[in-house]
Amino acid sequence: MQAQQKDVISPEQAGTLHGLFVERVRRTPDKVAYRHFQQDVQATNGPAPAWRDLTWREMQNEVTRWQAALAGLKLQRGDRVAIMLRNCPQWVIFDQAAMSLGLITVPLYTVDRPDNIAYILNDAGVKLMLFENAEQWQALRTVRDQLGGVQCFVSIDQLTDTSDARLKSSAEFLPPAAVLQPAPPCQMVDLASIIYTSGTTGKPKGVMLSHANMLSNAHACLGTFTMRPDDLLLSFLPLSHTFERTLGYYLTVMTGATVAFARSIPLLSEDLQTIHPTLLISVPRIYERVYGAIKVKLEQGSPIKRMMFQLAVETGWARFLHEQGRGSWKVSFLLWPVLQKLVAQKILDKLGGRMRVAISGGAALAPEISRVFVGLGLPVVQGYGLTETSPVITGNHMENNFPDSVGQPLLDVQVRIGAQNALLVKGPNVMLGYWNNEDATRAMIDADGWLNTGDTARISDTGHIYITGRIKEIIVMSNGEKVPPGDMEIAILHDPLIDQVMIFGEGRPYLVALAVLNPEVWSQIAEKVGVRPDMPESLTDSNVQAKVLRRIARNLSGFPGYANVHRVLLLQEPWTIDNGLLTPKLSLKRTEVAAKFAAQIKQLYEGH
Repeated sequence: MQAQQKDVISPEQAGTLHGLFVERVRRTPDKVAYRHFQQDVQATNGPAPAWRDLTWREMQNEVTRWQAALAGLKLQRGDRVAIMLRNCPQWVIFDQAAMSLGLITVPLYTVDRPDNIAYILNDAGVKLMLFENAEQWQALRTVRDQLGGVQCFVSIDQLTDTSDARLKSSAEFLPPAAVLQPAPPCQMVDLASIIYTSGTTGKPKGVMLSHANMLSNAHACLGTFTMRPDDLLLSFLPLSHTFERTLGYYLTVMTGATVAFARSIPLLSEDLQTIHPTLLISVPRIYERVYGAIKVKLEQGSPIKRMMFQLAVETGWARFLHEQGRGSWKVSFLLWPVLQKLVAQKILDKLGGRMRVAISGGAALAPEISRVFVGLGLPVVQGYGLTETSPVITGNHMENNFPDSVGQPLLDVQVRIGAQNALLVKGPNVMLGYWNNEDATRAMIDADGWLNTGDTARISDTGHIYITGRIKEIIVMSNGEKVPPGDMEIAILHDPLIDQVMIFGEGRPYLVALAVLNPEVWSQIAEKVGVRPDMPESLTDSNVQAKVLRRIARNLSGFPGYANVHRVLLLQEPWTIDNGLLTPKLSLKRTEVAAKFAAQIKQLYEGH
């Protein structure tokens, strides 16, 4: 399949991630590389806010300016520099300029807590940090006393703060023009980036990925789906997320496809219909949102509309199975042209109308959701991986697609089932190790190079992999973020109000907590709030709920920003061995607790 995709730059031709960019500029200098919404303030003679294009040549001109500015700081090869920007051309420009000097980039999430950012900057020994605006600077100032190792802060926006001599705006930091200097010698196996992941316990760990890790992984993905020079992607997953960075950035440079940077998640629906992308790379949460909107509309519609939708999905799914060689031809296929026009195309038009393949990763996509999209005529290709594997390990092939599986191993990636049915992986995509953490590296990768994913799996007769669970309990939310429930629960239990707690959120858009209250402390709280502690309705009182959520938030302040509990189910009956919710060792039976309170948990997610 890779041979059919023209103008693809191979890892060997690229040499490094910066070499990849230079070669792309050489091949297609005048082709549009990026499209972005320029937030200009409309003036009398100035440009209005609008979507603007940048060619590869124009991107290189900007890379040269950043390269010259960074070179002026006399940073040493191997020094670390951090990026904390939303998805925008400057993210790519800075990354390329840094790598052209042999610097190592450390991506940061724009929504993370200041104390977590400070930990990462210190752990990585970051010398320079690029961020966007005054709001981010105000947050960084709260931990400024912890950031003595950072020599320079550069803001994209012009800031008026003169209290820190290290702060510069990009306008004063960058020269008006420069000439691109050749990159210093670099090997493919050299460290390119350190990406911090929360892992299972404790502080974030820095995953060390080489140029070869990400180049080989991007190139191998072309074995599962095609990406063409005329493709247009809408980029909205954070580039600090390795899934987006490898597939939505390096792979597009490799193939010459164009990337449009979405304005924001709330404006995503509007951007889809403006940009008309041909490919979508997303975590399940976005597909869930579209699916949820479809369901709401169907419930509000007539019975005939619901029947037509169901018929379209069933017919489309049967056609998919037939095309895959796993189903027989049916007379109902004759109805497809009508069903496509009246039902399927109207829904796909909401995604821009040109989508030819949707890629899902970062978390499990519910089979019923993929069935709907596949049935409507949009191939959904699900894959699986970890930050530690650059990130893709497996993916479904377009012509051999089992949507309920995570597909087959990529080219040159080996998998096997180890002890406790753990999925083990070995290949060119496996990380170099954890930054400054040899113990964690040894715990993850054995002496023979096999990385233990921590997930349990089975491999079918067709070679497709099915993830069946986790050895170490981790919750993966539908946006791909991973949180350690055990550690969070220990932190919450520091509150005397809560005797027992369970965090829930697997495959969901946010976390909720089930909390058993301490009777004595609850009585005191209830009296202060003005409710009766013995009345069941007191547990759902809005003031009580808000107060408990604030207390939980305080105890979770040391966790990443996305590890927030948004809703809570308050309970008075303890979980015990007798009622089947604790083991003889007094460990929580998570499955049984979730089953017992399934209806209440469902309500916690209604109306989100």
